[in-house]
Amino acid sequence: MENWITEFMEQFGYIGIFLLIALENVFPPIPSEVILTFGGFMTTYSDLTMTGVIIAATLGSVLGAVILYGAGYMLNVDRLEAIIDKWGKYLRLKKEDVRKADAWFDKYGYWTVLFCRMIPLIRSLISIPAGMAKMKFGLFLLYTTVGTLIWNVILVSVGAAVGSSWEKIVAFMDVYSNIAYGIIGAGLIVFFIWFMRRRKRAS
Repeated sequence: MENWITEFMEQFGYIGIFLLIALENVFPPIPSEVILTFGGFMTTYSDLTMTGVIIAATLGSVLGAVILYGAGYMLNVDRLEAIIDKWGKYLRLKKEDVRKADAWFDKYGYWTVLFCRMIPLIRSLISIPAGMAKMKFGLFLLYTTVGTLIWNVILVSVGAAVGSSWEKIVAFMDVYSNIAYGIIGAGLIVFFIWFMRRRKRAS
């Protein structure tokens, strides 16, 4: 996949970067680390500029985030409650749980979107609960853009700085991604244990 990504970027330039990043947001397994660091490297030997690469990547990323926000918006809390009415006894969930999660996202969602835009995989998926929570679209767009811009500036700048050694940065980002996934996975396990114990005390 890495070779296909770099060839596509070399052939289509800014448009290729825009399309690949938009696709990466909708299909997270496509690595933004490769796109951004190689995009930075391309500024050292082609007509592409760092500003142009960052703008193209940011626009593509925001477009992908908006698509997932729209998907989450259609899968709203009311529809989730209907699903829980039918399957909740198997999932050990109640409608109140959905409302609590929705209220939490209303309170902390904007900062969550901002920081999660800098975590691999989660940076894309966070747009779905934002849409489900009916987060104000203007603020969602603002926080998404700011978080995305920070991520893009860092990786494109690093790619330009290391030049032909950009693949070493991708390897480093793989380690960062694995650590992030491990922390997220551990957090989910802890949350699940806490949630189940709380349910037992309440019952």
